[in-house]
Amino acid sequence: MQEVQDSHSPPLIYEDTVVRQLAFMAVVWGVVGMLVGVVIAAQLTWPQLNLDIPWLSYGRLRPLHTNAVIFAFGGCALMATSFHVVQRTCQARLFAPGLASFVFWGWQAIIVAAAISLPMGYTRGKEYAELEWPITIAIAVVWVAYAVVFFGTIARRKVRHIYVANWFYGAFIIAVALLHIVNGASMPAGWMKSYSVYSGVQDAMVQWWYGHNAVGFFLTAGFLGMMYYYIPKQAGRPVYSYRLSIVHFWALIFTYMWAGPHHLHYTALPDWTQSLGMVFSLILLAPSWGGMINGVMTLSGAWHKLRTDPVLRFLIVALSFYGMATFEGPMMSIKTVNSLSHYTDWGIAHVHAGALGWVGFITMGSLYYLIPRLYGRTSMYSMKAVELHFWISTVGVVLYIAAMWIAGVMQGLMWRSVNPDGTLAYTFVEGVKATFPFYLVRLMGGLLYLGGMLLMAWNVWMTVMTGVSARVTVPGLVPSRA
Repeated sequence: MQEVQDSHSPPLIYEDTVVRQLAFMAVVWGVVGMLVGVVIAAQLTWPQLNLDIPWLSYGRLRPLHTNAVIFAFGGCALMATSFHVVQRTCQARLFAPGLASFVFWGWQAIIVAAAISLPMGYTRGKEYAELEWPITIAIAVVWVAYAVVFFGTIARRKVRHIYVANWFYGAFIIAVALLHIVNGASMPAGWMKSYSVYSGVQDAMVQWWYGHNAVGFFLTAGFLGMMYYYIPKQAGRPVYSYRLSIVHFWALIFTYMWAGPHHLHYTALPDWTQSLGMVFSLILLAPSWGGMINGVMTLSGAWHKLRTDPVLRFLIVALSFYGMATFEGPMMSIKTVNSLSHYTDWGIAHVHAGALGWVGFITMGSLYYLIPRLYGRTSMYSMKAVELHFWISTVGVVLYIAAMWIAGVMQGLMWRSVNPDGTLAYTFVEGVKATFPFYLVRLMGGLLYLGGMLLMAWNVWMTVMTGVSARVTVPGLVPSRA
């Protein structure tokens, strides 16, 4: 990870305005996304909270929650960190700053359009791809601009080597473009209505090729780019094994694309396709854990820092959740396990172990490293608040996923339980009633996680305000230098 300037060359001033904007909005959208999540968790516990208002119903707020957390919170964080990392590791200013600004404003406009259209009921009904065709086209345009800025910066790099974090960011950008365009192919039937060009089981296959790889590339590969830059930087140690990072990259990128059919076990999808998805899902365990081990072992010789550095703790615990989720996913893809887990809250536990534990924690740790340095500081305004945020969020995640694990296994066992005469031993309503206490615990976990995000938002605001003051009062301080 070569970032040292030649002592005879003038200091390089990086283009960080768009990085600041995206990092700040990642925190804002994180609060919004988690807030909507808490609201729908409360609605699942007490359905009367729908208030008989259509645009506040669970069915409309749930896709708003997933889009806000994945594409608003996660998307802004990925764009911010990729623009930050690619400049430092390439020793080059951001390519086409005006186009980068278009990416920022275009992405915010898309997020606002989603926040308006989804509660109004405009949806394609596809998981993680609900937005209707005009917004889908806008996403493609902004994404191409994002790719031009990122790869344009790599093309003008001052060093021959391309650091591994940029490989992961690059794969994420290319794969998401491919997934979005193929799955988004539709026939417009009005201003905010369209029909997929695929039909039946083919539509389901394309959707879950997209859906699983949105997890694989948007929520995994991109955030592994963060891991490979910010953990070594915060730990002050080189990556444990650079060779392993390259093996990790190619194995993960090749294998992920084939795992989507495991979402369609016991459906009309041909059985051989289901089995192929299961096999590749099991293979995925190896590269996933290889990357996790590589990140954790980067702390070799610096383990003591975990006692005093909450930012590093966020980053390393994120890898623990990554390892947990990438073990659980292949296990749940096995057909016999899937027959118990599918359609239950076990799936909700699995996805939130990845989303809250892996994606949330690696993002928070990266932003806690990044934001103060963008404003001329070496650390956040309050490190005690960072410490408190870590413990609140950790307890929240554990409560959430433990409650959903128990509820999910219980649901699966109740639904498959039969009397000697072959009739169901439990009605569906009895299963719902049995999960009520676990939904309460889930809600408590979500409230804690939201509380941590609000604490982070306050800390970021204070860091930005004091950082701006420092830039004004300290002559010659340029916070965007290498």
